[in-house]
Amino acid sequence: MGLRMSESAKPYFAMVCLQFGYAGMNLLTKTALDRGMSHYVLVAYRNAFATAAIAPFAFLSERKVRSKMTFSIFMHIFVLALLGPVIDQNLYYIGLKLTSPTFSSAVSNIVPAITFILATLFRMEKVEMRKVRCQVKVVGTLVTVVGSILMILNKGPFINFFRSHLTTTTTASSPLAGDYLKAAIFLLLASLSWASFFVLQAWTLKKYAAHLSLSTMVSFMGTLQSLALAFVMEHNPSALNIGFDINLLASAYAGIMSSSIAYYVQGLMMQRKGPVFVTAFNPLVVVIVSIMSFFVLGQGIYTGGVIGLVVLTVGVYAVLWGKHVDNDGKEIHHEENILEAVKCCGGNNDPSIMPTIDEGDEDVETGKVQAVGKESTLVVLGFCRENVDNVSRC
Repeated sequence: MGLRMSESAKPYFAMVCLQFGYAGMNLLTKTALDRGMSHYVLVAYRNAFATAAIAPFAFLSERKVRSKMTFSIFMHIFVLALLGPVIDQNLYYIGLKLTSPTFSSAVSNIVPAITFILATLFRMEKVEMRKVRCQVKVVGTLVTVVGSILMILNKGPFINFFRSHLTTTTTASSPLAGDYLKAAIFLLLASLSWASFFVLQAWTLKKYAAHLSLSTMVSFMGTLQSLALAFVMEHNPSALNIGFDINLLASAYAGIMSSSIAYYVQGLMMQRKGPVFVTAFNPLVVVIVSIMSFFVLGQGIYTGGVIGLVVLTVGVYAVLWGKHVDNDGKEIHHEENILEAVKCCGGNNDPSIMPTIDEGDEDVETGKVQAVGKESTLVVLGFCRENVDNVSRC
């Protein structure tokens, strides 16, 4: 008999797997960008692949549950496509091209902090500083940012595993200091856009619960917007042509893994856990990218980066612990509310609320008696629900 994963562990497992997908996207797209592919073209093809991959599943699985499209929801989709596929992806790829996957993912670790602030401002996340779990979430978010800063600024000796020695010199292909500064600005703006995307996506899912259809429409709208931007920015039309090479692989992988699957998983987790939970896993990308670059690609790493990775991991675990305690507290509180409501219903002996049915009237008025019984059941259910609401408001 195989091991079965508990329901509470599945969201964590799904989000960790998603970070591995993002890490692979960073390495592949960096290779494509270094070989001359335009980031405008990459974003356009990425969203086209994402639309093609997720559209059939959305059409087949959500035909009966898809909500009615309104002008308000359409505008939400338009803004989501602008924040995610257009602004975030283009700015992130600019920063990635100027620096490295490790640096880009390290700067992007500020996304959980920005999301936490935005979610608090829009009252999507409650912060009760008197409670330990809220203090841990705030401190964990700050520790995550500190870990990212350490990875960016604190270099120290350069470690190359395959040469088996330490050196303080950088390689000839290292980016210039000016490139790091420009890349950091682009990546910070991309992080702000990405965090805003998460908050708006969580808000939109409350009105349009079909998250597969929402992901499809965001990807499709992002494709149209990205194509329009590519035609404007790329003066050479031949830049839109790609062959069966790393450019096609990077576009397909980023579209299917980092857009279609990612939007679906994030939307699903957003409905269950909220935007702060989803973004809390983002710092794991830099850990995975650093390890893959170090062992698989043979790229070195600074000792400051190793220290930053450790600090960053501690911050991630702190935020996740706070969210886990939050969810446990909500479930316990919900169970207590139900028990209180049952007690209220059980202690009420008013015959007008819980009438009995006389079995002697069954021969002629059976239908009417059954109707009265159903009506009584509805009254009892309504009374219990009212008690649950009253207890939850206390």
